This record gives sequence, C-alpha cells and structure tokens, in this order.
Amino acid sequence: MFQFKQFSIEQDRCAMKIGTDGVLLGAWAPIANNPYSILDIGTGTGIIALMLAQRSQAQQIDALEIDEEAYEQATDNFENSPWNDRLFCFHAGLDEFIEEPEDEYDLIVSNPPFHPEDYKSNDEQRDLARFQDAMPFDDLMEAADLLLSENGIFAAIIPFKEEEKFMALAYEYELYPVKITRVKGTPTTEIKRSLLAFSRNQKTEFPVDELIIETARHQYTPEYIELTKAFYLKM
Repeated sequence: MFQFKQFSIEQDRCAMKIGTDGVLLGAWAPIANNPYSILDIGTGTGIIALMLAQRSQAQQIDALEIDEEAYEQATDNFENSPWNDRLFCFHAGLDEFIEEPEDEYDLIVSNPPFHPEDYKSNDEQRDLARFQDAMPFDDLMEAADLLLSENGIFAAIIPFKEEEKFMALAYEYELYPVKITRVKGTPTTEIKRSLLAFSRNQKTEFPVDELIIETARHQYTPEYIELTKAFYLKM
C-alpha cells in the first residue's frame, strides 16, 4: 500500500505502479477554471483522479480504465477515499467511451501509456500498459476535442521527445497550449518529460518553465517539494 497524506492506494493488481509521472500530473494539472467535472483517461491505480479530488471542488470525477484488474483496483481505491461520492471509474476503452459521449468535462487529464521503441519486458500486462498501441496520441487528442467543455483544459504528461508531435496534433484539433513544464530528474540530466495543458482559446503567450526533481538522491528541489507537499507524507 502507498500512503499519501489524505488517502492511500493499493496497487498490487495494477501493471502500472504509482510513479513520478502520475504524481506530477496530478499535482500540476491546472484547476484555475474551477472544474465541476473531471475525466482521467487511463486511470491505472486512480492516483491522478484522487489527487484532483483532493485539490479541487469538482463534483464529478470520472476515470476510465480498460484493464480489468486495474479498473477493480481503482474502484476500490476510490471507495476507500474521503471523496468516494465524487469519484467513479468506467471499465471501458477510450473508443467505447466516446461512441456515445454523455458529458463534457472542464478538465481532462491523461498519463498515457508510452514506451521506448525497443521496450519489451517479460510481463505482458505491464507491456500492454506501457504500449502506445494501447492509446495512440491521435485517439487521445480526438477524445479531448470531443469531450472538453468550452472553457475546459486538457492536461497530459508525455516523453519530452514526443512534445513536438503532440503539440502539432493538438493544433490540428484547434487545442492550444496554455502552460508547458519540462521535467528533468537532476540539474545535469536531459529533459525527460513534458507536462502540457491545452484549451480551445488561443493565447499569444503562455508560460513555459522547467522543473528539476532532485539535486542529489532524495535531495528534492524546493520547486518539487512545493508542488507535491500536499500529497507526500515526507515532504
């Protein structure tokens, strides 16, 4: 079990365990538009949806998970949280979910499965969770366009090397960046991840910044502590 300040997470049945990516997105995703409804695409353990339940006043927080074991685990994690009346998990793929969209969402978040081109482990379930085939960026962007409310925000975390491609796709769907944060593990390593937020409103300027996680092993930067201290027990 993984214990956070206001909730805990069981993850023994999930191929994709809690990692820094999910925590980063859950803590970073913009909520300045005071979302009433939130959708977490590919929720895994439910970590991002739970973090957003803690951070926001959203009354409807839906999550989507195709893997049965992960879906059951996320549902349990939601039910055992202080916000179980606001959280709901759907057991479905993105394609099924958008066939008959019933709702629009003010915030859509996703930590989509991705993998290095040559990545293969001996764990098939984990590979499926990692494989981009499980959720191509095109499908994700199409869903965001379809399900996003007029003033909604779509936020995702992706490998930095995919940023240009992801941005170009967003423009095709007339989704425009409102905020970008590029993440490095340490000051000397290269940029590894991009946190991206988009809306339907085109802005001439938007903040682009860099976040460094630690200066040495377990020596976290003030910025990373500030971002995650509401969640991590030891921050």
